[in-house]
Amino acid sequence: MTARFEYSTLAHPQDIQQLGAIFDQCFVNTLGTEEVYINQVGLENFRIIRHSEQLIGGLATLDMGQWWGGKRVPMTGIAAVGIVPEYRGSGAAIALMQQTLKELYARGIPLSALYPAVQGLYRKVGYEQGGSWCNWEVPTKSIQLREQPLPLQPIVSINHQVFHELYQQQARLTHGYLDRHPVIWERLIQPDDKETFYAYFIGTKEKPEGYILFSQHPAEDGAILRIKDWVILTAAAAQTFWSFLASHRSQVDQVQWKSSVSDSLTLLLPEQTAKLKYTMRWMLRIVDVVKALEMRGYPPGIQTELHLDIQDNLLDANNGKFILSIANGHGEVTKGGKGELQLDVRELAPLYTSLFSPYHLQIAGKLHGTETAISAATQIFAGSSPWVADFF
Repeated sequence: MTARFEYSTLAHPQDIQQLGAIFDQCFVNTLGTEEVYINQVGLENFRIIRHSEQLIGGLATLDMGQWWGGKRVPMTGIAAVGIVPEYRGSGAAIALMQQTLKELYARGIPLSALYPAVQGLYRKVGYEQGGSWCNWEVPTKSIQLREQPLPLQPIVSINHQVFHELYQQQARLTHGYLDRHPVIWERLIQPDDKETFYAYFIGTKEKPEGYILFSQHPAEDGAILRIKDWVILTAAAAQTFWSFLASHRSQVDQVQWKSSVSDSLTLLLPEQTAKLKYTMRWMLRIVDVVKALEMRGYPPGIQTELHLDIQDNLLDANNGKFILSIANGHGEVTKGGKGELQLDVRELAPLYTSLFSPYHLQIAGKLHGTETAISAATQIFAGSSPWVADFF
């Protein structure tokens, strides 16, 4: 930390208005009402940076979890990173991120994730692409599925608590899914002034097999049905999901939803009419190498070792050689070893998430390893394409 900047984990109530004004200028009102957002997150979860006692920027920390290999790993999401324009390029943002990461390490947090406005800043402090956030779209008339094996039950009183159990069942099986922060749930189910919100359980009230939350919006070439959240736990629920959406074809022209780059739900459609409308990648930072590797789940049928040599220019404890031993779906890390796979902590992120295979990371010059190490890493980090349904 340079002497020019003062980092603080303690924001004061009198800072709310000034922090709100900074976010309003940085994000052009995309957070909604900035002071409302600050109060939703909680002032205690903001980190701020000052220069000569003047507040010049801040960010939000969202403590939650992320599912990797069927196991929940604690993760802190970083949101609303904002610096006043006159201090951009001064090093204030890097100083803010560096100190936040040091704090997260001291607190024992293994992972951190964020959505970058620009990648350069976050790569400088050890973040790298970790997975996808995608919007899909399909013409309603092309769905053409009529059979509806399960009933749909409207949810009259929309409270995020009623969705938690079903959501967690899907999250545990989805590589990269969030164990959502309460603020994400709150903002997800809170309609804005321009939308009407609908929610249905798929199946009986006693034993639902999924749910769908959506809103409807007028458009120049026909209405759009936007799915805000969905859970599908069975084949019958998937069939019912599509037939329900098809029933809107007389009034709704397009259906939009969030899913992975390779969405298995689209296999049910008669033709390849569903298209990726938008995709971007969020970034991950391995904050604590040992904890991150030990808390993650692994393929249950392998027993092997991977000898890592990791460089981290910010967090000294992550530097050096480590042996990752895998057995029965569990990982154990010890110091030392041969260092057969050399990489920066930044490049560990897309390996950890299975976004890219060790071979492709090697071809891109992001890691170097022996044939034995590349083979072991390929087995250890095999997994489906990682994705997140939530933008934060």
